[in-house]
Amino acid sequence: MNLPRFYPILDTALVEQRGMPAVAAAAALLGAGVDILQFRHKGFFSRAVFEDATRISELCHRMSALFVMNDRADIAKLLDAGLHLGQDDLAPSDARRILPAPAILGFSTHNEQQLSAGDGEPVDYLAIGPIFATASKQNPDPAVGLDGLRTLRSLTRKPLVAIGGITRERAPDVFQAGADSVAIIGDLYPERSTPAALRSRAEEWIAICSYKRP
Repeated sequence: MNLPRFYPILDTALVEQRGMPAVAAAAALLGAGVDILQFRHKGFFSRAVFEDATRISELCHRMSALFVMNDRADIAKLLDAGLHLGQDDLAPSDARRILPAPAILGFSTHNEQQLSAGDGEPVDYLAIGPIFATASKQNPDPAVGLDGLRTLRSLTRKPLVAIGGITRERAPDVFQAGADSVAIIGDLYPERSTPAALRSRAEEWIAICSYKRP
């Protein structure tokens, strides 16, 4: 698949912490021109959360952006969305029984063994990380680092998404090390988040990810 180089993740807990409703945050990101948006909700998936996810899915459809649900194959099916799975979630082969191709399916990996195994799964892309130390995940796996990313790149021909601790300053080096895309959470959301500030930050990220070194 032709995966966008900038892969923003809308983490509901983080945007709430930064004082912005999830739907407003999604609208700001889509207004900046993002081509893909992952909805990440780690708490109880209430009716209100589902309503937010539905509205965001509709916004993505309207803006011709790919909407990806984190973890929940059932919600992804209901919203006709893509799905991103972690190591402790439903196995990709089982998820394909719910979301057959051409539904987009991604899978997180954290080391050489998991990446090699993931390459044989029926997924469209693989994520690897954390590349650097990250505060966006409880009990994160050991950092892969740029040298590790260079080594692991050779284990798959599928699109590879780097995630974890990636900042605007570090992103060019991550692409240089072999990533096809960077998934961003922490450095996407300004401390004082407003729709205008978030849109500006997303535009900055899009520009960084669009630039290719000679």
